[in-house]
Amino acid sequence: MPYASSVSTATDQLVLKAFSFRVKDATSSKRLTALANAVNTVWNYVNEISARSADRGTLWATKKQFRDLTKGSGKLLGLPSQVVQEVIDEYVLKRRAAHRPKLRWRASRGPKRALGWVPFTNQDVALDGETVLLRGQRFRLWQHRAVEGRIKSGNFSQDARGRWYCNLVCEMPRSLGKGRDEVGVDLGLKSVAKCSDGQELEQARFYRDLEPKLAEAQRKGRKRQVKSIHAKIANRRKDTLHKFSRALVDRAQRITVGDVSASAMTKTRMAKSVLDAGWSMLRGMLRYKCDHAGVAYAEVDEANTTRACSSCGCLTGPRGLAGLGIRRWTCGDCGAEHDRDQNAARNIARLGCETPCPSGHGSPAF
Repeated sequence: MPYASSVSTATDQLVLKAFSFRVKDATSSKRLTALANAVNTVWNYVNEISARSADRGTLWATKKQFRDLTKGSGKLLGLPSQVVQEVIDEYVLKRRAAHRPKLRWRASRGPKRALGWVPFTNQDVALDGETVLLRGQRFRLWQHRAVEGRIKSGNFSQDARGRWYCNLVCEMPRSLGKGRDEVGVDLGLKSVAKCSDGQELEQARFYRDLEPKLAEAQRKGRKRQVKSIHAKIANRRKDTLHKFSRALVDRAQRITVGDVSASAMTKTRMAKSVLDAGWSMLRGMLRYKCDHAGVAYAEVDEANTTRACSSCGCLTGPRGLAGLGIRRWTCGDCGAEHDRDQNAARNIARLGCETPCPSGHGSPAF
C-alpha cells in the first residue's frame, strides 16, 4: 500500500520516549531513600488536607491551594520546589482518577511501605556523561545506551529489591519505519504469538522453569532469594517480549493483533500460563513502538479466526474444546492445508486491512 500524503509531516511530529537506567552505588541509595521519605511526607500532608476539605463540604482542596499550603516546605524537607509541585500534580491526577478525596498513605517504613519515588522536571535535572545531577546532587548511572531527544520530566523509582532506577522521559521526533509487511498476530499458549508470515514466539516458560526453585526458597523462608527469583522471571519475560516486538515493528507497516481477553482467561484453569505469557505486556509494547515508528496498529475481534479458512473463508476448521488439540487441519471446501495458529494470524491480518486506523494514531500507513 502506498504511503499517504501525511508522510512528509509525520517526521515533524514529536513523540515521548522513556529511558530507564539503574543507579550505581549504595551511597546514592541512601540519599534517594531520604528524598523519597520527604516525598512521602508531602504526599501524606496533601492527602490529609484533601480528606479534611471533603469533610467540611462538597468542594475538595484544589491544586493551587495545595501549592500555597506547601510553599517553602521544600527547603525544610531538602526537596527542590519543583519536586514538591510534581508530587502535588501527581496526587491531583490520582485523586481525580479514583473519584475519592482521600488516597492511600505512602508509608516510609514497615511491611506495607511504599516503594521509593522521587519525581522531577527538566528544570531540576541535567545529564553529565553517565551522571545525572538533581539540583547539585550527583547520581551515577549504568548507562547502557545514549539518551536521545530533550528531557521533559522523569523520576527516580525503587523496585521491590531496593534498587533505584532513573527514568527520563524525552521528547524526540518520530522516526518512520522502513517495513513493508502487513502482519497479523495470533496470541496463544502453545506459542505466545504466531505471525501471519510464519514468525513465532515460542511457548513462554519464564515462570514455569523457575517454579521449583521459587517454591523451595519460599518453603525455607529465604525472602531475599524469593525477590531475586521473581525479578529474574520478570526481566526474562520483558527482555523476550521487547526483542520480539522490536523485530516485528521493524519489518511491518501494519500490525493487527487479536483482542483475546487476558483478564477473562485468568479466571480459568489456564490462568498461570496466561499470566506467564504476558499478552497485555506484548500488546502494550507493540502499541507504543508502532506509534514511535509510524506503523499502523489495530486490535480486532478474533471470533472464528481459528475456524475460518484463510484461503476461501469457509468455517471448516476445528471447533470446541475437542478441537483444541488439533494443530494442523485441511479445509473441506478448497483443500488448503493450514497450521492452526498461522491460519488465525492470516485472518487477523485480513481483518486489519478492513479496519480503519484508530483516531489520532497518526500512522503514515493509512
